[in-house]
Amino acid sequence: MIPMRFLRQLMHRRIVMVASILLVLITLAAIAAPWLTDFDPNDTAVLQRLKGPGGEHLLGTDELGRDLLARIMYGARYSLAIAALTATGAVVLGTALGLFAGFFRRLDTPLMRLVDAMMSFPDILLAIALVAILGPTLFNVVLALVLVYTPRVARVVRAQTLVVRELLFVEAVRALGVRTSRILWRHILPNLLSPILVQLSFIFAYAILAEASLSFLGVGVPPEVPTWGTMVAGSQRYAHQAFWVVLFPGVAIILTALSLQLLGDGVRDLLDPKLQKAG
Repeated sequence: MIPMRFLRQLMHRRIVMVASILLVLITLAAIAAPWLTDFDPNDTAVLQRLKGPGGEHLLGTDELGRDLLARIMYGARYSLAIAALTATGAVVLGTALGLFAGFFRRLDTPLMRLVDAMMSFPDILLAIALVAILGPTLFNVVLALVLVYTPRVARVVRAQTLVVRELLFVEAVRALGVRTSRILWRHILPNLLSPILVQLSFIFAYAILAEASLSFLGVGVPPEVPTWGTMVAGSQRYAHQAFWVVLFPGVAIILTALSLQLLGDGVRDLLDPKLQKAG
């Protein structure tokens, strides 16, 4: 009952509902790509290169004659998978760091100094440095983005843990001699789910943009992997004569990231008691 009520309240905002519908459509298009298009995303046809939108190629073709619609739908699988793995990894690692730093006073200073050091670098520069060190593979890009966004989550979780740790019910279970691990996972962590969920949606959006930026700069996933970022990066030199090769993958990136941001804003507004009272 509570999840359904939460979903109804979330969908009450039209902009959030539109963003959610768009995300569902993009996800379904990625999953059902083999049934929605007859073209293979990697099949080249030089005689059909840079063909404009229309006819059998609804969104046109790229510089190698590959169907752009097929590449965007198949590319959504990689872009969404990279973003999902990044968001999940950053939330899990950041939550663990934030919990330990906020609950154990002796760990607070060293862990937060490490987090501060990582956050002192701009996200994209730190990601570029990590990928350059690790190598431009799909796994390494995800690993680099996880390390980049983990400090964000750790900061938020630590701040909330410091508040929850001092509440009376936590003091009561500690006085009863309950194990520390049980206090953390059964009594403190459930009270942190709201900010964690919001951070998950935001990092999902950030990761899509970051992967596209890394690919555009030539330090992302290998060019043969058809992510939206590699499509824009590989076709940018032809944009002056065939705008669609950059426009449509760019629109996919923007719409997905914007929808995730709007969904995250809606979740935050719904879960934050202060914002509810203000409304």
